[in-house]
Amino acid sequence: MGAATTLLAALLTGCVGTSTSTPEPANTIHVLAGSELKDLAPLMPDIEKATGVHLAMTYTGTLDGAERIVTGTNADLAWYASSKYLNLLQGSNRKVLAQQPIMLSPVILGVKDSTARSLGWANNSAVTWRDIAVAAKSGQFRFAMTDPSASNTGFAALVGVASAFAASGNALTVADIKSQQLKDFFSGQTLTAGSSGFLSDSYVRSQDSLDGIINYESILLSLNAGGKLHEKLDLIYPKEGIVTADYPLMLLNSGKRDAYDKLVAYLRSADVQRRIMTTTSRRPALPEVSPDSRFPSQLLVELPFPSSLDVINSLLLAYLNDIRLPSHPVFVLDLSGSMEGDRLNGLKKALTNLTGLDTSVTGQFARFRAREQITIITFSSAVQDTRTFTINDPDPRGPDMTALRDYVNNLRAGGGTAIYDALAEAYVTAGAAKAQDPNRFYSIVLMTDGENNSGRDASAFLRDYQQFASGTRAIKTFTVLFGEANPQELQRIASVSGGTVFDSRTAPLSQVFKEIRGYQ
Repeated sequence: MGAATTLLAALLTGCVGTSTSTPEPANTIHVLAGSELKDLAPLMPDIEKATGVHLAMTYTGTLDGAERIVTGTNADLAWYASSKYLNLLQGSNRKVLAQQPIMLSPVILGVKDSTARSLGWANNSAVTWRDIAVAAKSGQFRFAMTDPSASNTGFAALVGVASAFAASGNALTVADIKSQQLKDFFSGQTLTAGSSGFLSDSYVRSQDSLDGIINYESILLSLNAGGKLHEKLDLIYPKEGIVTADYPLMLLNSGKRDAYDKLVAYLRSADVQRRIMTTTSRRPALPEVSPDSRFPSQLLVELPFPSSLDVINSLLLAYLNDIRLPSHPVFVLDLSGSMEGDRLNGLKKALTNLTGLDTSVTGQFARFRAREQITIITFSSAVQDTRTFTINDPDPRGPDMTALRDYVNNLRAGGGTAIYDALAEAYVTAGAAKAQDPNRFYSIVLMTDGENNSGRDASAFLRDYQQFASGTRAIKTFTVLFGEANPQELQRIASVSGGTVFDSRTAPLSQVFKEIRGYQ
């Protein structure tokens, strides 16, 4: 058990893809999975014992996973919150050979009890998505939600809200995408994230400035039980309906059919369904297993899911370019001498891909968006340049994207590494922009390949950081671990700001920067 346990621990902490001297167990099945499934870790030893199957999980976002499956993957199974987008994306070229739902969790709204009472939503089963839009437009309701192009909860919520506004009772069409009503609703979204778990943590950190959060019912129940909230969340199930995640386990490799069948039979057994419910706060997928007392007994109305990929893509692009609040990311880029050559070329590719050169499924949603402002701060031994670009036209061939692409392609490397002088400059720049225009999502991305050797050190920066205005300190820094950068210092900077670290030592910078876009 020692080797298997060691590998399992690595896999369940998201370390898939890194090299290890531990040989892979012969009974290993490779699974592409949503990151929220990390909460199944307590069940993994029993799954292996009961089925003889060792699950090696590789975690990705929902749309990223769908793209990997359609374009080709070595994974044997896939396990995401939903297969609905994947089913549309694969078309007649069927990659999913079989699928079975394992557990259920509707995407709903958690509202602070005091806010629910003031809005008349407490213990009210007649609250509608339209009611929420009215409260958001009036400034009475500020909420957190994930980016729908990066995470299934935001995706399900966007589809649900748009379908509710269509009010036809049929599946959403392109003509049904009512931008003004959706703008009213999403004017209240003041916190975004690329994953449901990160959104939950960010909500706890920022809860005093928010009124609620859209997320899985399971996560909202866990937040209420976690002891970190200043006041409990009332769970709102909008009257028009919701979209439920059913977590299908999907077979991709026909040679693993026997292992797949064993897993499905075990996971859908009554005892295991109850254990999943207890462990993860998700509802059983079997109707004969009753949800426990934590789950409301009201009838849940399931909204119809769009039957066309064109509708989904049009809705996502409308959300990113027109409906949601615009963003203003600040990229702090290391141009020290060690970046010269392949490293700088990789950085240029990562950024220029975001100007529309990446035409993949996920690339079209990760590119810079209409109304977005992008600031690039370059540094070596000192801050070199600060340049801000405004994207009025998101056409990759248009003047805005072209100007940004030309600037990036002309970057040159040389000199030392003044990481924290540049990061301080980023906070001053972003803080001033936020004070002038607070109705944007602000973030900082710090990319460095080395250790600081010029200007202030990390401790000096952190002292200065504490002196910034509260609105400036609320801006998250997402650090990119690359080359010889100091992992502990980058983790420290990300943690104090409420951001996180992205590891680019085992993945191309282009992939990492695309993932970061889900947090902007």
